[in-house]
Amino acid sequence: MSPRERQRIGIIEDDPTAGGSLVHRLELDGYAPLWWRTGQEALEGLCTARPDLVICDISLPDMSGEEVFLRALPSLGGKPFLFVTGFGKIEDAVRLMKAGAVDYLLKPYDITNLLERVARLISEQPRPSGDLGVSENMRRVELLLRRVADIDSSLLLTGESGVGKEVAAHFIHKVSSRADEPFVPVNCGAIPNDLIESQLFGHEKGAFTSAQARHHGYVERAAGGILFLDEVGELPLLMQVKLLRLLQERSFTRVGGETQIKTAARIVCATNTDLEAAVAQGRFRQDLYYRINVISVTIPALRDRSDDILPLAQRFLGEFSKAFARDVRGFTPRAEQALLAHPWPGNVRELRNRVERAVALAQAPRVGVELLFPSDLAEPNEAPLPTLEEVRDKAERNYIREVLADVGGRVEEAAKLLGVARSTLFKKMRDLGIRSEA
Repeated sequence: MSPRERQRIGIIEDDPTAGGSLVHRLELDGYAPLWWRTGQEALEGLCTARPDLVICDISLPDMSGEEVFLRALPSLGGKPFLFVTGFGKIEDAVRLMKAGAVDYLLKPYDITNLLERVARLISEQPRPSGDLGVSENMRRVELLLRRVADIDSSLLLTGESGVGKEVAAHFIHKVSSRADEPFVPVNCGAIPNDLIESQLFGHEKGAFTSAQARHHGYVERAAGGILFLDEVGELPLLMQVKLLRLLQERSFTRVGGETQIKTAARIVCATNTDLEAAVAQGRFRQDLYYRINVISVTIPALRDRSDDILPLAQRFLGEFSKAFARDVRGFTPRAEQALLAHPWPGNVRELRNRVERAVALAQAPRVGVELLFPSDLAEPNEAPLPTLEEVRDKAERNYIREVLADVGGRVEEAAKLLGVARSTLFKKMRDLGIRSEA
């Protein structure tokens, strides 16, 4: 088995004896180890190498293993992170497990025990469901969200407007142990400043002139589920203080009330603005920023995950065909080509809106480019049809990538499933521009 076909194990260890010994044993067991001796080396390497599992010493010369883990978490794609620690650092390891790490070992550790844990953790990795998308970028996001779904730490979803941050929050709720509890979404930018405290925390009867009865706010309604605060950067400074207190104390008081009410809800925040810049400008509290940004996940723009465009468009088409009772089944080849060529400044929201409009106006089973991109938008709807060879190559490329993803990038196993020799698959991958990441 070549190194490209083996599972990659990242090692972050400054001790040359311990690191060298671990590299040697992992190689003997058929893994492809990647060894970084400092935290900075690891942060640079993790972004590009994307190992299947990471083994990290908590004590490093330039920064702590905790800092490496928290800074690298968004780029890990849900891959397991296993810490190695001395006896005096057990509390640190336990805290990191609550933040998303999967396990820890005490020094000195038994190498056989370590290898058994490595094999178990890799075999337990969930396969992406495709709920959020089929592209590699969204598969990584899904795995990461699954990894942190049952962690109580605050989660911040970032990304451009329209990328699907609320969809991601719904996904976390769906796959978490809170799935049977409420999911309560709140658009912080859509509530008037004079009403937002009452809407979030509720109010008692008589708290103000129009308070004719007790009102249960969004926090209370979330109970033990998820409270999703979208556009959290739009909260006024006074409400930022109250949100910070909620996160710190896990309790709140209704407007006009005196009783502290405990909450078990997990708070997930989202924003399409640069909160660090807002902190620098005095528009967002620094202490709140650090409190909500314990775990951060960025949802990529649609232009950065083009493999999702057509599957999403087909999903929306099916949804609106059913809603409008229309017999619309697909897109013309030119429409598909235009969908792939469009830059999607409005991201998934724009795609959904265009498909909804097209289905509403469609008079044939297949949606044409003129319904998706009217002529006044100057969309390139006169592009030539793809050749038969181009269509075949695209279908083969997508299918091979899907099979490779299902077997963790192992070319030999993929070749067996595809019914071809490994050499034949390698040649086909080279001709189609498919890179093996394993």
